[in-house]
Amino acid sequence: ESQWRNFISTGENAQFPPEKNRYHLFVAYSSPWAHRTLIVLALKGLQDAISVTMVHPIWQKTRKDDAEDDHVGWIFGNENGEPLTSVNGFGGPFPPNFPGNEPDPVNDSFCIRDIYNLVDDTDGPFTVPLLWDLKGKTIVSNESSDIMRMMNSEFNDFATNADLDLYPESDRETIDQTNNWLYHTINDGVYRCGYAKCQDSYDLAIDSLTASFDLIETILQSQKYIAGNRLTEADIRLFATLFRFDEVYAIFFKTNTRSVENSPTILNYCREIYQMSSVADTCNMSQVKTHYYCSNPDLNEYSIIPLGMDFETTLKEPHNRGDLSNPEP
Repeated sequence: ESQWRNFISTGENAQFPPEKNRYHLFVAYSSPWAHRTLIVLALKGLQDAISVTMVHPIWQKTRKDDAEDDHVGWIFGNENGEPLTSVNGFGGPFPPNFPGNEPDPVNDSFCIRDIYNLVDDTDGPFTVPLLWDLKGKTIVSNESSDIMRMMNSEFNDFATNADLDLYPESDRETIDQTNNWLYHTINDGVYRCGYAKCQDSYDLAIDSLTASFDLIETILQSQKYIAGNRLTEADIRLFATLFRFDEVYAIFFKTNTRSVENSPTILNYCREIYQMSSVADTCNMSQVKTHYYCSNPDLNEYSIIPLGMDFETTLKEPHNRGDLSNPEP
């Protein structure tokens, strides 16, 4: 659960006003929660206003010299570092930084945990996305939904696509309702399947997920987007899970009752979003797979990464979503 939930606001006397180059976003290509913030940043055109650092995809011990501290989490890339294995010693050797991974340019930290510790947060969870205030030297937020909305509404003076509104006031009730069932059955539903500890728990989760997957396929046959006929934050949340579904969740989390590849409407929907401005730049299936299959030794002891069927290339093929009427801007 996110503990840092300050809000950047254009309001008078705001503690965190929107300013160009004041805020820095720490994210992982592999995390769906971080991915959604990257997509909003890309769609709004905020690449020159909010700087970004990508962490290494494979969780490591964050206190290597403390045998009693067993925390594992996000570390920063280090091109001069030693090759890595998974935390149980198997897998790899993996490079100390993958393409796009960088050292921490702000605090020169070894890991994300260190940044939380800088502001006396020693309890965590030490998660990404993490939005950092460069001026105040503190954490603004680690809640992805809040970060998405801040970037959507509060940085329009610096956005190249300021007219895009992913959370329009007129549609908020529908968007909130959609977010709610998507979270419980799809976004978190894949984790409920993957980390189920008994058959009954898994059966409950997979039945719920399967029903929602079929509902999504049906909804998208008659309207262009999941909450109506305009792109909203609900689509971004959904896409981040669907992007990982076939290559990771269907295999690793046992959500194999359905697939994006075999759901024609959902597949074309994913293609449309992937092909929107700069969204493809936020997608890195290699790091997604590396993270999941090599950071969870309880589920994959030897960190073997399945080859897969190159789902990301499939997303580059033409889609038919333009055939649906889209009366709203």
